[in-house]
Amino acid sequence: MEKAVAFIGLGVMGYPMAGYLSKAGYSTKVYNRTFAKAEKWAGEYDGQACETPKQAAEGSDIVFVCVGNDDDVRSVVYGDDGIIAGLKPGAVLVDHTTTSAELAVELAKAAQDSGHQFIDAPVSGGQAGAENGVLTIMCGGDQQVFDRVSPVMDVYAKQISLLGENGQGQRCKMVNQICIGGILQGLSEALLLAQKSGLDIEQVVETLKHGAAGSWQMENRAVTMSQDKFDFGFAIDWMRKDLGFCLKEAERVGLDLPLTRKVDQQYAALQEEGLGRMDTSVLMKAVAKGQSSN
Repeated sequence: MEKAVAFIGLGVMGYPMAGYLSKAGYSTKVYNRTFAKAEKWAGEYDGQACETPKQAAEGSDIVFVCVGNDDDVRSVVYGDDGIIAGLKPGAVLVDHTTTSAELAVELAKAAQDSGHQFIDAPVSGGQAGAENGVLTIMCGGDQQVFDRVSPVMDVYAKQISLLGENGQGQRCKMVNQICIGGILQGLSEALLLAQKSGLDIEQVVETLKHGAAGSWQMENRAVTMSQDKFDFGFAIDWMRKDLGFCLKEAERVGLDLPLTRKVDQQYAALQEEGLGRMDTSVLMKAVAKGQSSN
């Protein structure tokens, strides 16, 4: 059984995820770009704050990463103070960051070349999912490596699946983000109609969530969308990064994704209005603005 782990990146997702590892009895080391955040974590949980990714990786059986984008991952994996420089032979690197599939393949090769193993494992469920330990994890890699790390990830997961070779976990996350964008587009239009028709939004949600129209977005975002509240949750700055991966992958396989392109363009317009840090459900503002301009 794996006993020593490290977690790199203590944002709104990584902080509670690392906490679950510690509470489950794993010897846990953490690293965060802002060291004070790692110290704060170590004050709340049983674990060690480290000053470099290398220091966190040293002696660890599994090192988890959850940072911002492709370049952020590279910055903690490579170099003299990076994860690979500290990994012991045979250790596993698990990347929970939502990245390009190309980076997953790149990291798998880098890990293999240095005598280690790699799993791409982007997550879905948001901050609430991380805090409640009920994330969905989409993995790409070898079955043997997956079988080794999945019992450890289970401490903060509700569902863990192996989708295929390295990169397939990231491609599954792309599918996930496309679905979210489409649902929010439809939900925005539906809520505008409900409001204009004088329906009680809370009653509508309580009624519809039990039927075929029910979704996580409806249950968790419809009421706040109708109340014009968006200052929380998964920022559209990050969603646009993710949709960029989706559109690039679609181009690679010869697909056109018109709804995804439309949602991405609407988010781009919202960013120009200074709303880049708002939750993705702020899409409703763009949909409403489109209605008023018709």
